[in-house]
Amino acid sequence: MGKSKALLMDEQAISRAISRLAHEIIEKNKGVENLVLIGIQRRGVPFAKRLAEKIREVENKKVNVGVLDITFYRDDLSLLSEHPVINGTYIDFVIENKTVVLVDDVIFSGRTSRAAIDALFDISRPKAIQLAVMVDRGHRELPIRPDFVGKNVPTSLNEIVYVKFKEIDGEDAAELGDMEE
Repeated sequence: MGKSKALLMDEQAISRAISRLAHEIIEKNKGVENLVLIGIQRRGVPFAKRLAEKIREVENKKVNVGVLDITFYRDDLSLLSEHPVINGTYIDFVIENKTVVLVDDVIFSGRTSRAAIDALFDISRPKAIQLAVMVDRGHRELPIRPDFVGKNVPTSLNEIVYVKFKEIDGEDAAELGDMEE
C-alpha cells in the first residue's frame, strides 16, 4: 500500500462492525442452523473467526469456520505474481445444503468473490451463499453485491483500502491510501 492518507475505521469501529454484522447474519438467517462461515485467505480468515465468536456469544451456538484459498481460481492470476503465495484451503465440515457466509476484508471489482464462489462449488453444493465484507469500496466489474457490509467507502480507482486485523497485522484498522506509482 502507498502512504495511508485517512483512517476509515479504528479498533472500536472494527469491533462494533463485527458485532453488528454478527447480529445481521443471525437475523437474516433466522438463527444459525445450517450456517457456516468461510473466510477468504488472508484477512477474511480472522474476520470470519471473530464473527463466529460473536455469533456464539449471542446465540450460544458454535458456527463452523473454514478457510478458502482462491489463488488458482482468480482470472487475473498471471497479473498477481510469477510465484503466487498459496495459503491453503481448510474446510473440515460438510457445506452441502448449508448456508455459507463467505467472509472477506474488502470488496472491489467482485472478482475475488466470484473466484470464491467457483471454489466453493468445486468442493460441494451449498444451499445458499451470502457475502460479508468489512469494507465495500465500490467499482464492481461483476454483478456481485455483499449481503453484509461493515462500512461503505466510496473510493477513486487510484486509491486502495487496506483492512488490518491484529492476528495478521498487529492492529485493527481500515485505512485509505493511494496506489503506489
